Amino acid sequence: MRVFYWFYQLSQKISCMGLQARPACWIIVNSGRSSSSILSHGWHHEFGRYQKLNFSSNISHISGTTQSVLSWESSLCESPLRKLEAALEENSVDDAWEVFCSYKSLHGFPKQVLVKKMINLMTCSLSSHWLLKAYQLVLLVLYKSPHLLDYDSLTRLALVLARSQMPVPASTIMRISLDRFKFPSFNLVSTLFYHLVKSDIGSYLASNILIEICEQCLHKKADTKNSKQLKLINQSITMFNLVLNSCSKFESFEKALLIIKFMSQIGVAADANSIIIFGRIYEKLGQHDELMRLKAHVDSVVYVGLSRHYAQFYDSLLNLLFRCNDLNTAMEVMLDLYGRPKSFQCGDGLNALKNGLRKPCVLQIGSNNLAMGYKIVIEPDHLGSDFILDPSDPSTLVLFYDGKVAPSTMALSKLINGFVKERRVGEISKFLIEMEKKLDSKDASFSTFVLAACMKLGWLETVHDVLDDLESVGISVEAILYKSLFQAYRKKNLIGESKVVLKQMRKIGLFANLSDEDAVSSCLSGDFSIKPLENKQYFVGNISCFVGHLSRESRDKDSISPLVYDFNSTILFFCKANMMEDAIKTLKRMQQKNIHPTIQTFSYLLNGYSSLKMYRQITILWGEIKRRFEDGVLSVHQDFLDCLLMNFLRGGYFERVMEIVNYMIRHNIFADKWKYKEEFLRLHKDLYRNLKAANAKTDAQRNRLEHVQAFRKWANIVSR
Repeated sequence: MRVFYWFYQLSQKISCMGLQARPACWIIVNSGRSSSSILSHGWHHEFGRYQKLNFSSNISHISGTTQSVLSWESSLCESPLRKLEAALEENSVDDAWEVFCSYKSLHGFPKQVLVKKMINLMTCSLSSHWLLKAYQLVLLVLYKSPHLLDYDSLTRLALVLARSQMPVPASTIMRISLDRFKFPSFNLVSTLFYHLVKSDIGSYLASNILIEICEQCLHKKADTKNSKQLKLINQSITMFNLVLNSCSKFESFEKALLIIKFMSQIGVAADANSIIIFGRIYEKLGQHDELMRLKAHVDSVVYVGLSRHYAQFYDSLLNLLFRCNDLNTAMEVMLDLYGRPKSFQCGDGLNALKNGLRKPCVLQIGSNNLAMGYKIVIEPDHLGSDFILDPSDPSTLVLFYDGKVAPSTMALSKLINGFVKERRVGEISKFLIEMEKKLDSKDASFSTFVLAACMKLGWLETVHDVLDDLESVGISVEAILYKSLFQAYRKKNLIGESKVVLKQMRKIGLFANLSDEDAVSSCLSGDFSIKPLENKQYFVGNISCFVGHLSRESRDKDSISPLVYDFNSTILFFCKANMMEDAIKTLKRMQQKNIHPTIQTFSYLLNGYSSLKMYRQITILWGEIKRRFEDGVLSVHQDFLDCLLMNFLRGGYFERVMEIVNYMIRHNIFADKWKYKEEFLRLHKDLYRNLKAANAKTDAQRNRLEHVQAFRKWANIVSR
């Protein structure tokens, strides 16, 4: 039957050429020869034989034949089409898919509404098998007939794939939707991110998608038609918080910093959740100044619910201060927390918030120099109900107790141990004196608590020096502490020191009526162990807990020198100021002092060169980094390799590109091929597309061609 129609089409072409011929179907019927005979002898042979007969053309006959053939062909399509519609209506995914494939093989894709129904039916099955089938169908439609894709079916499929923990298909479908349609529903994207960020790969993809959405928003910011969508994204802080929190959790800090910068450029206001996440990110990166800028805003929050929440922020702050060995600032923060009154309860807090505490304020990030820093709007007194930080990751250095935030025993042990290691006994005395003033305690129980723990670790000289300092300002600790110190000296046979303690005890009124011999006998025969001090307004914990932390801190050695953070801060400053020569000099000075650069050190240098498009310098930097990877000095990091790959791709260094790709494969690091593919098509779409290796003019061109082809194959870039 199809042969008849084929010959009919040929006859029409002949008629257009001005030749006289009968319709193809009439010729075949009246010649007495079969269609197979015509096909075997060839159309030109048959056409020449029948042209000699000089049949007159009959236009009306041709027209009638056309109608009959088209009607027949249409009826041939309608039957499977009705069958497909019926199968889709019955919600039988197996039958519908079989009919759909049968129809597609004969007639191509059906109309958009049926493609949509087929995708929706497979999506609703919730079977991983059918979800992957739906994903593959979308990719096929995108390649063959992209106009048949529908936004609603794509977003629904992406959401179900994400919920089923299939992050790569889910992100791909979401990106197709973003690419073909203007803006997504940000509530839907937030829901999608909620499921994606549960895994490291999903978090990595979610951060890339959010960056792409931000880039689209900034690109279209000048377009007044998109003002409504921009207003919606400004209100979608939940979406940013979800991704930023996952970046902190899975250590994608460079992406987190980029997202924070996009928030500033788009105008998204950060809430209390955001501030805590910022704090965690800055802590991990060692950015001391950024945390202190945030602290100035967090300190003003007084509402009890938020105070409990911000315990996590102060935890991040103290963590970094101790890592940087900034003990003086840590002491100031702890004294401030100890001395604060209880936060407002619900009624008072709401009244205070109504009086203007909810007003947004501006946070400076980076240098005040406009070329190097930027500003972001924050709302420290606003806590969104859509996203609450995971309570399973509790604070360790700062706890919420009895209506206020207070340093824990661990924080106190880090401070005291830090001063002891540096032999800064005077700072311990200063801290305890300030604490006693804040607490206004008659028995100096806090100082007794701290010094008793130090005595248990054998730090007798430190305890005695602090006792002298406290005595000089008129602060008297509990008498039992003197007696314990006397016993400890006697056990170590330090007779001279014990006599000094005895004089001090007499000075505060102990053993006034006893001789020295009787006083010594009384001290040695008694049990003067310090009782546990619990449930005090200034402290959460007991002495045994404190002694345990103090003992561990005294044994632990820092794996990273505190000077690393100072050098990194200097290198970051130079890189942001585009002073790369000074940044490299700082790196060399760092190495001369035998201080090992971290992955963050090289990240700052990489970003500095990248901002200046100095791709050749990045290849030189990569040589040093690669040696450190191979020696095990640096660990392979996904964010860093991702940044390297993108820069080599932009610079056209495809040999280096494939080197990074092989590193990722060898270390089982996930690669977002969609992103690399889009960047390649944007910059190198036609590169060597029609050149074969045999036609390459030089060995260098031949090698480059091989690497380009290898990248195309790896990234699944198919030439159309």
